[in-house]
Amino acid sequence: MNKTSWLHVFGVLLAAWLGMLCAPGFDRNAWAESPVSQPGVKLKRSVERGRDIFHGKGACHYCHGMDGYLDRLPQTKEHIAALIARLNPPPPDLRNPGALRLKTNKERARAIREGHPGTGMFPDTTLTDQDLADTLFYLAFIRKDPNPEQD
Repeated sequence: MNKTSWLHVFGVLLAAWLGMLCAPGFDRNAWAESPVSQPGVKLKRSVERGRDIFHGKGACHYCHGMDGYLDRLPQTKEHIAALIARLNPPPPDLRNPGALRLKTNKERARAIREGHPGTGMFPDTTLTDQDLADTLFYLAFIRKDPNPEQD
């Protein structure tokens, strides 16, 4: 891809991301820490870091899709894509709370740290406690959970 194409792709992704943040019905203040804190600043940083971990160090996007969209898997080698496609049960739709078997952050954290028995999710012991907390905030954001810290 040439430089212009990359800039176009970046612009589209930025517009989509901003669209998510400004979507009707999304209440940024629902997650504010307290009336005296800057509304959502800490949370926004946590969500952004969690997204970076989801797509980077955590490698979650390979099975769960870009930004949790199952139909948007990253480009991988053919044999790896074939292995992911054969996972049984398949990775859940992280954007659909009704489709998720793990209902609390405690359960989600345990599955990330120790793996999820009966699925293709393997343990990840490379994430720090802060990485894990930020990833959980990101997961709450993509499923539009108004109580991201609730266990």
